[in-house]
Amino acid sequence: MINIALISHDGKKPEMVSFVVANSSFLKDCKIYATGTTGGLIKKEGFNVESLLSGPLGGDAQIAALLATEQVDLVIFFRDPMDKHPHEPDVQMLMRLCDVHNVPLATNPKAAHYLLKGIEAYLKTEK
Repeated sequence: MINIALISHDGKKPEMVSFVVANSSFLKDCKIYATGTTGGLIKKEGFNVESLLSGPLGGDAQIAALLATEQVDLVIFFRDPMDKHPHEPDVQMLMRLCDVHNVPLATNPKAAHYLLKGIEAYLKTEK
């Protein structure tokens, strides 16, 4: 089972929900962790989600801890680069830990789409 962390800034939450719904056939078989509101919105679409704290309240740090303990295989973080975020140090830490622990990170829908398709193709060759 693939463990995926889903995070989205406020301005990107509709894109995240659309992405999850569009990729439901792949994501239904994954363990999904998500920060606060993002997790709640995804749950409303019928997905099983382990919701963590809101990003600014420590959810980004919780996902970083999961990364550091090798409990997350992929991070999809739809960031809003046009807005200010008071928890930007947590965001940078999370992105740094993805690099430190060699965990793929997608920060926009197209990159996330390509990562899922790559994982899907890889899993087909493993069978």
